[in-house]
Parts: sequence; C-alpha cells; structure tokens
Amino acid sequence: MATANKKKLTLVQQQYQQLAKSHEPPRPLAKNFVRAFWVGGLISVLGQGIQMFFIHYFNFTQKTAGNPTVAVLILLATLLTGFGVFDRIAQWAGAGTSVPVTGFANSIVSAALEHKSEGYVLGVGGNMFKLAGSVIVFGVVAAFVIGLLRTIIGMGG
Repeated sequence: MATANKKKLTLVQQQYQQLAKSHEPPRPLAKNFVRAFWVGGLISVLGQGIQMFFIHYFNFTQKTAGNPTVAVLILLATLLTGFGVFDRIAQWAGAGTSVPVTGFANSIVSAALEHKSEGYVLGVGGNMFKLAGSVIVFGVVAAFVIGLLRTIIGMGG
C-alpha cells in the first residue's frame, strides 16, 4: 500500500492490515506465469492454425487471412463465453486469456449476458459497450492521428 494511503489509516487499521497480510496465502507467481504463457501461446497457435486453414483451403494470402482469422477467434471466444467455458479457462489461466483478442470478446459478451434481463437495447446493447466503447473510441482516435501524421509527413501512399 502506498505511504499516502497509510497516513489516512488509524493505527488500529494499519495493525489490522498487517495482521490480514500475514495470514494471506502466498501467491504462486511462477505457476501463474507458466499457465498464462501456455494458454496465451495455445490461443496464438490456434490462431495460426486457423490462418493456415484459410491460406491452404481458400487461397488467401497471409495478409488477407488475418481478418477472417480474428473473426473466427472472436466467434469461438463468444461461444465459449456463452456456454460458460471461457470463464473457467480464464480463472485457471489468468492473463493468458485476457491478452489476445479473445479476452476482449469475452469481456464484451460477459457484460452483455450480465445485463440481458434489462432488455436487448438498454441492457445488452447499452452495457456491453461501456467497456468496448472506450476501446473503440481510443482505436478510432489513434487511427485518425496516425493517418493525419502519415499524410502530413508525406508517407500516405
């Protein structure tokens, strides 16, 4: 805890935090790192396999196979989230599932499922974009700024 936050606590509160921290089980960091590495790597290998499928069977180039590969990974993550499987994998693997695009799809679908009872427009539509909205806005603004810089510098073509 930061020292600025500790100053706001009373002596009894600080003693309680120290007591609670002493009884907290240690986190298995090495095991968590290995799990995240392997699951993130397996998701990446799955993505590579899907991309090779599109290249081999549909004659896509490596560049054109990227978009359908991402779409399939998003679809798989969406389905696994809907069936409750993705959350169990994420609980076990930790950050390994949240880094790839599948983690973003999971977070949007989870928010939509959580607010389904409020209706499709205000519940599902409104709440799933609370998280996604900021990411989409940042992506659009970043793309605009980069496009503007490329045009100004003269690298647009």
